[in-house]
Amino acid sequence: MNEFPLLDPSDGIPLFYPYVPAEAIAEVTDTLSGRWIGQGPKVDLFEKQFEDMFLGQHKALAVGSGTDALHLAYLLANVTADDEVIVPVFTCTATNIPLLYIGAKIVFADIDPDTMNISIPDVERKITPKTKAIVCVDYGGVPCDYDALNHLCKKHGLKLISDAAHSIGSKYKGQFSGTCADFTIFSFQAIKTLTTGDGGMLTIRDPSLIEKAKRLRWFGIDRSAKQGGIWENDIIEVGYKYQMTDIAAGIGLAGLKHIREVIRYRNELFQHYEAKLTSSRVKLIGQSSTSDYFTCAWLLTIIVDQDRVALMKKLRENGVESGQVHYRNDRYSILGGRCKDLPHMDELEDRYLVLPLHPRIRLSDIEKICGLINEGW
Repeated sequence: MNEFPLLDPSDGIPLFYPYVPAEAIAEVTDTLSGRWIGQGPKVDLFEKQFEDMFLGQHKALAVGSGTDALHLAYLLANVTADDEVIVPVFTCTATNIPLLYIGAKIVFADIDPDTMNISIPDVERKITPKTKAIVCVDYGGVPCDYDALNHLCKKHGLKLISDAAHSIGSKYKGQFSGTCADFTIFSFQAIKTLTTGDGGMLTIRDPSLIEKAKRLRWFGIDRSAKQGGIWENDIIEVGYKYQMTDIAAGIGLAGLKHIREVIRYRNELFQHYEAKLTSSRVKLIGQSSTSDYFTCAWLLTIIVDQDRVALMKKLRENGVESGQVHYRNDRYSILGGRCKDLPHMDELEDRYLVLPLHPRIRLSDIEKICGLINEGW
């Protein structure tokens, strides 16, 4: 992979490294030389190109972060105070914190031990008459079981919100991850597969909600009407300042030119881990592909039989970073404290470990990492 720069050997093998293509410099320079540096024509173009590449008929709304997109999705799904929302316990806190803004009741569901995605049986057990929505996360890029989730939502009259922060380019039964739920969000934070420095995208199945979403993104103001010189427009909704800038969109446009190759290479790295990680003491979470899904690999997660700390120490002593990245959200005081009905999460809580996977590493780096693990610790 000559396109992606090599690591500096003095850096060792870091857990993450941003991928920013060279064209991004020209895009940002062009933006800073023109009239629009906030939300302008490049945001529109970025949305259109993202739709064409990943969404089909679904519409995209570029925002300042994946968290912004989640908050807007919950509002557009009419989640209100005291509604129950079933969410994965294992995710970035960004999935759940916007529900605190609203005052909704968070109901944590357990994980599937093979993928660390949300457990469908546990979701079904926890649906009540107060449930308004189900939220799922494609952990590491592995899609959730969208057929089962959509079936539950249709049966109970719920909205499905997909946090696809990890899974740009992933497919479930031939469909891109952004087309499988009522609302889907993507993250373009610094170390994601596609980055805009920081940013996000909200995708919406129902086109009638697009104009409302645009208003909520910008203080409740109809920007098109305002820019048309109509100054008498009322504000009837409490909106937010959640827009993307043309500076960020320029970086995103440059990244989209390379996104297919980035995804291909990430999957090549994942498959090399699958081939070279032979220790009986570890289990790989997820697969690069199955009959049901295609993964855009963002994380490489293993389950360690015991003494995860000792393995982390060995890797660190040999210049390899590793870590947990995400934690069970019920550990945090703001999210209510530890739940006692999540047995799969309890079982894996102290055993999962994330290994380096990004375009700066090479197959030889993976062979080194796997060799260290295969030797034992």
